[in-house]
Amino acid sequence: MSAAPGRPKQARTAAREGEGTPVSAVTAPRLSNKHALLTGAAGGIGLAVAASYLQHGARCTVADIAMQPTPELAALMAMHPQTLHYQCTDVTQMAHIEALIEAAQARFGPITTLFNNAAIFDMAPLLESGEAMYDRIFAVNVKGAFFVMQKVLAHMLAHRVQGAAVINMASQAGRRGEALVSHYCASKAAIISYTQSAALAMAPHKIRVNGIAPGVIATPMWRSVDALFAKYEGLPLGEKKRRVGAAVPLGHMGDPSDVCGAAVFLASDEAAYITAQTLNVDGGNVMS
Repeated sequence: MSAAPGRPKQARTAAREGEGTPVSAVTAPRLSNKHALLTGAAGGIGLAVAASYLQHGARCTVADIAMQPTPELAALMAMHPQTLHYQCTDVTQMAHIEALIEAAQARFGPITTLFNNAAIFDMAPLLESGEAMYDRIFAVNVKGAFFVMQKVLAHMLAHRVQGAAVINMASQAGRRGEALVSHYCASKAAIISYTQSAALAMAPHKIRVNGIAPGVIATPMWRSVDALFAKYEGLPLGEKKRRVGAAVPLGHMGDPSDVCGAAVFLASDEAAYITAQTLNVDGGNVMS
């Protein structure tokens, strides 16, 4: 039988399913019933992803090293007082990681999603890169990231979390070395490798582990990055940032919000058959 004139068949079907309510109004948020733990989330990419997770229906525990949230995070907390909690955490300290997981569990229930983002940056010529710089970068970017992931995975297994997902933040710097950025590049290469190993270890338990490798993203950290390049390459302040943005195939640096789509997708059930991957979000800088 043909559709009645004047009203498309699709519209009638949608009306029946929603009982007169537009489909968009009855569709569940993509991250409803998710509890996301985000490290390094007081600003930059972490804060942008936290805001996006909240928009998509998640409850969020955010962690960073400062005793108090930044003004930007405090403003977001004021907008979401029932679904956003901040915990001061030093990811290089095992006791802090355990306390973070316990606090998150107490506030919002078992953690279903980890956005493993805490990291620091420093650089120097290879022959001037000392032990202190090495220890500092690897303590946060590698040791901290690994043990946050390990302990959250153990928590997910203990609570038999369904639809669990881990998203480790790597970088395009982890795809190839750079002469002035050896320790940071190596630390992010380690994240890509740990992501693959953890994904294989957790696959029998149906826990997905993936990564995101952002390119050059205009976060507050880029002020110090630009200053370091100015120091070691003899450039005016702002010139390195301008050059790297112009060199991106899409023609500009990314914004923290440009990472949110990938972060939401990988956390959602839409990515249920994706694991052990590190997704480039870099405007075309890395092709793989």
